[in-house]
Amino acid sequence: NVIDLGNYKLQVVEACNGLRYLFPLVTLGVIAAYFYQDSFWKKCVVVASTVPITILMNSIRIGIIGVLVEYWGIEMAEGFLHDFEGWVVFMFCFALLLIEMWLLTKLTSGKSLRDVLSIEMPAKLDLSSSTIIQRDIPKPFYFSIALIILVLIVNLLMPDRVEFIPDRKNFNQFPYKINTWKSQRKSMEIQFINALKFEDYYLANYSSEQGTLELYIAYYESQRKGESAHSPRSCLPGAGWRITDRRPVTLDYIQGVYKKAINLSRMLVQQGDNRFLMYYWFKQRDRHITNEYLVKWYLFWDGFTRNRTDGALIRVMYPIPKEYDVQKADEIVQSFLLDTIPLLPDYVPD
Repeated sequence: NVIDLGNYKLQVVEACNGLRYLFPLVTLGVIAAYFYQDSFWKKCVVVASTVPITILMNSIRIGIIGVLVEYWGIEMAEGFLHDFEGWVVFMFCFALLLIEMWLLTKLTSGKSLRDVLSIEMPAKLDLSSSTIIQRDIPKPFYFSIALIILVLIVNLLMPDRVEFIPDRKNFNQFPYKINTWKSQRKSMEIQFINALKFEDYYLANYSSEQGTLELYIAYYESQRKGESAHSPRSCLPGAGWRITDRRPVTLDYIQGVYKKAINLSRMLVQQGDNRFLMYYWFKQRDRHITNEYLVKWYLFWDGFTRNRTDGALIRVMYPIPKEYDVQKADEIVQSFLLDTIPLLPDYVPD
């Protein structure tokens, strides 16, 4: 999403999202609950509260960065200062967790936090004594050492995993004309290219007597390290668009001599008085997916079983003329898609 500060547009990029706070704070919450010797429901409250604490403090962090950028420049949102601000806010998150535990203990049992935190210090050693105390090593220790050694041996013997990048045509070869639609290629601004981190993209207006629509395809060779397709469902509201209707659609199309079906996500979006009809989906290897969570699951599964994480987002946007109803706009876009979908495997491999 983009926060418009007037003289600067502050981009909240994927690497700066709240999940980077949530995962470690939940981990700290679980550790704190383990040492918190009190009722089970209090332990559950401590762990569950890490979610609202993260949302609250990460929102405050972004707000503080916005104010600092406004008065002291973009340097406040970059480099060491940005990382230091994140670290300080995370420490506040942990402090809020401790305050919550203190309040829970004080209000429900009247004890102090020290009384319910079971952190035992070792007894003071008597160095003057010559007595040697022997202690048996527990069996789980031997088991853990054996397991670690076994994993290390297996890891050394296994061949290096090299991600498979399939051959494909470059989008520069994408058809200029699709049925009666003729295209005019467009370029994306460099700041969006840097933020989206795709390997190849296609952005063009296709025009015919039925109007003009926009075709956008973002292709990723690898989505292992955070570079992945951004869902319009998440990006558009941050750019000022309002989603007025959203539903799944199934289209039957012809691929060679075979009849196939594809699931698409259809949305009506509006910005001011302008209405647009949008169809989009994620082509991930040989799958056509509309659910953003399934995209993440199949990225993991295909990366593990097939050594592939390539894929693309395909999106078509059509401005609905005032004299057209939505049903006619659907027919126009679906007709364009029926001619376009069979072309995709050459550019986004199965």
